[in-house]
Amino acid sequence: MRSTHDEATVRLYHLSDGPDGGSAETLFYGSLSRALEMAAAQPEALQEGLFIATDNDVVAYLDLIES
Repeated sequence: MRSTHDEATVRLYHLSDGPDGGSAETLFYGSLSRALEMAAAQPEALQEGLFIATDNDVVAYLDLIES
């Protein structure tokens, strides 16, 4: 993910698998710091499908916390 700050506005969403390629469900739209808190509170199985989108990038939640 490109450089950003804790208060940057992001979209936290879950990308599910499905017969037609799945769907994206927005869980939160707001600050990066709050999105990370919400993502961490989700069950591990759900975390695998979480993504964070900024105005110019998208990154998988698990990839972000591993870096």
